[in-house]
Amino acid sequence: MNELSSTEVFLRHRELLFSIVYNILGSVADTEDVLQETWLAWSRRSGVDHPRAYLVRIAVNAALARRTAINRRKEEYVGPWLPEPVVTPIDPVERSEAVSLAVLVVLETLSPLERAVFVLHEVFGYQLAEIADIIGRTPAAVRQLAHRAREHVQARRPRFAADPQVQLEVTQRFVDAIVGADLTALMEVLAPDVTLWADGGGKARAAGLQPILGRDRIAPLIIGDRVRRPVPSLDVQYRTVNGDPSALLLTGDTPFAVIVLEVEGDQVTAIYAITNPDKLAHVEVR
Repeated sequence: MNELSSTEVFLRHRELLFSIVYNILGSVADTEDVLQETWLAWSRRSGVDHPRAYLVRIAVNAALARRTAINRRKEEYVGPWLPEPVVTPIDPVERSEAVSLAVLVVLETLSPLERAVFVLHEVFGYQLAEIADIIGRTPAAVRQLAHRAREHVQARRPRFAADPQVQLEVTQRFVDAIVGADLTALMEVLAPDVTLWADGGGKARAAGLQPILGRDRIAPLIIGDRVRRPVPSLDVQYRTVNGDPSALLLTGDTPFAVIVLEVEGDQVTAIYAITNPDKLAHVEVR
């Protein structure tokens, strides 16, 4: 196999590798680093009969090793930690491998091995015997990991999957209320027990160092901040973030915030606001 065909083979599998690794890590920058490591290993290989299986095994194990560094960064992180958003144009076709930001938050509470097994089995459909070969564990150990991960995620994941059109309409109502500093409208769109996760990483505006619970606390806080510290030339684009209709807020051509909502009925049950500029650096502005 010549060098050109090696590159073509890698590029043919790159989207799959990115999706698997990103869902294990929740970090675009770290995912790109892992894919670079995978490419280097692939470029040095010889006699590989099954390129896809080889590439997935290399990428998954590199991602598991990378989790150690990510976990250290999380321990020193200022405020709530949210995954880096993957922002794309609004797409009416839901991709099966698109794991919502809310579920990625739940996956952060799993062990690295549990998360890798869950992603490979539940998201990408790998059989447990295949996963055992990928991560170098016995089939019995992988079955236990899969069982624990599935129970944990099912107990904590969002209770309902909102219709994308409804989610978009509720997101638009939420953003309109904030932009217009309309406290009444914001109270109406928020559920009483709504939770706010605001990830500024100590580098940008955020609502607090811990998640905030309750409409009566969150709505006045958001509107008060909007009035006290107005953002000049604020623009809004509605985009898809990790498979969900969401809002990208811009100041000029610079991403200011990504807002992802969990929705039940016509109300918001959870708000994920990412303002850390490091986590928005890869977002492409249309």
